[in-house]
Parts: sequence; C-alpha cells; structure tokens
Amino acid sequence: MKAIDTAIPDVKIIEPTVFADDRGFFLESFNQAKFEAAIGRSAAFVQDNHSRSGKGVLRGLHYQLAPRAQAKLVRVVVGEVYDVAVDIRRSSPTFGQWVGVFLSEDNKRQLWIPEGFAHGFLTLSERVEFLYKTTDYYVPDCDRGIRFDDPAIGIDWNTADALTLSPKDQKLPALHDAELFA
Repeated sequence: MKAIDTAIPDVKIIEPTVFADDRGFFLESFNQAKFEAAIGRSAAFVQDNHSRSGKGVLRGLHYQLAPRAQAKLVRVVVGEVYDVAVDIRRSSPTFGQWVGVFLSEDNKRQLWIPEGFAHGFLTLSERVEFLYKTTDYYVPDCDRGIRFDDPAIGIDWNTADALTLSPKDQKLPALHDAELFA
C-alpha cells in the first residue's frame, strides 16, 4: 500500500499493491496497520456503504458535522468516477480548496477524506459501484452538504453533459451559507 499526497496534504490517494496474472488479480483492499501508517494517524471505521449509479450521476457534496463528523475511505469496484474533496475547515490554510481524483475499477485507487471535508463524486461510466468506509455512523441530524457547482469553490467536474442529482442535492446551500467546521 502506498499513500500519495494530493494538493491538500490531509487528503491522500491510497494505492494498493496489485498482484495480477493471467487468472486475474489479487489485492489487499484494507489493512488497518498499513492504512494508519500510510495516513499518519489512527482511524477506526464503523460503517461500510455501497452505492450503485448510472452514468452522469453526481452525488454530493456531503459531510457530517461534529460531534458525528465522518472521515471516509472511498473506492470504486465497478466503473469510474471523478471524486472530489473540499476543505470546509474555516481555520485551515486550504479552506474552500478542493482536490479531484479519478477512481476506477482499473486503477484500484482509494481516496482518504478526513473529517472536515465535503465529499462528492461524478459517475463517468455506464455503471458505477462505489464503496466507502466511514469513521462514524450516519446521523441525519448532523448530515449537511454544499452545492456541487458553487462558484466560490469552482470545482471543474470535467463534463459538459447533463447531470443527475437527487432533489436533496439540488437544494444544498452555497459554501458561504453552509454550517461548516471551525
């Protein structure tokens, strides 16, 4: 397992060691000790989630506020997504900045998104199966989000295609109107 820094130091690309041959491949998708060494901190996961989406679905940008803030380790097992993390920690030197990474069944990369970040992804293939581990349980009272197209953030989603969003995601506030981290 290798950790690759992104433009925001707390967000890491996790690249597994893949053993491939004419039969297929094998990889260790998660190892607690190796993962914690890669990110430089302790992380205890309590919930695994799995979503399936068609092409052009945008999910996000989502997060949970303290005291139930969630860190996430995300990956794609079918298809490809453009995955984005936005720093929403007001005291951070990278507040309001974002990083985007292509995650796919082919590159087998994962993205570590710590607490204090909003997260979203755009599906790029006809079918996507997306897995994510979280460090806290889903708690509706702490669930928040910000608009995927907020010009103050300026995410380049790399598409001119029409997007499919949930009614909830269509109504999310802009960054300057959202409840954020200190």
